[in-house]
Amino acid sequence: MQAGTLVRRYKRFLADITDINGKQLTIHCPNTGAMTGCAEPGSKIYYSRSDNQKRKYPHTLEFVETEHGLVSVNTGRANNLVADALLNGRISEVGSLTIDQVKPEAAIPGGAGRFDFQLAQGGRTTFVEVKSVTLHLEDGLGAFPDAVSTRALKHVKELQTQVQQGARGILLFCVQHMGVHRVCPAYDIDPDYSKALKLAAQQGMEILAYGCQTDLQMMTLSHRLDFMFDD
Repeated sequence: MQAGTLVRRYKRFLADITDINGKQLTIHCPNTGAMTGCAEPGSKIYYSRSDNQKRKYPHTLEFVETEHGLVSVNTGRANNLVADALLNGRISEVGSLTIDQVKPEAAIPGGAGRFDFQLAQGGRTTFVEVKSVTLHLEDGLGAFPDAVSTRALKHVKELQTQVQQGARGILLFCVQHMGVHRVCPAYDIDPDYSKALKLAAQQGMEILAYGCQTDLQMMTLSHRLDFMFDD
């Protein structure tokens, strides 16, 4: 991991940075969200380099230092963190699973698209959808989403449908912001998502939030966080 300074993030998937020698680089930004509070010019950042010769931009933005704490902005990391936690028993609400019990990218029964995981345990199917939280609001409170997300809304409704049909449905917020200690829906940003989330929870969909630990070299899903609605 190498350190640098963020110049700007743009076109969703690109960021200009300067390395420790002052050289400017254009690197890949693996985050499709608004990155509110995580893309301030002048922020200290950490980036990796790929040896894949076919990549147009060999470097990838990984972490950003914010005034509220370190943030992993690589949202693609969330599913790997959750998979590792499932296989090592760090999500107590599920327990420890074998690799044969965890199916990634599972097709949604009777619907279009996929859930992040399908778990086989105790004779009951469990579907898990993972969302990455990087938005800090205030006083350690994080929220999702950081922009209106029709995809996230669809997943909530699909999980709700599976629960109604007898499956277990879990929406797991993977909090990659080290300064976030509790999570809520982003009511002001996406009220439709927030309402759908509360309705689905009332009808049996489970909501979990877990925080992470990192030393910039390794990262793990490590501890349960509180999730709350506004009432």
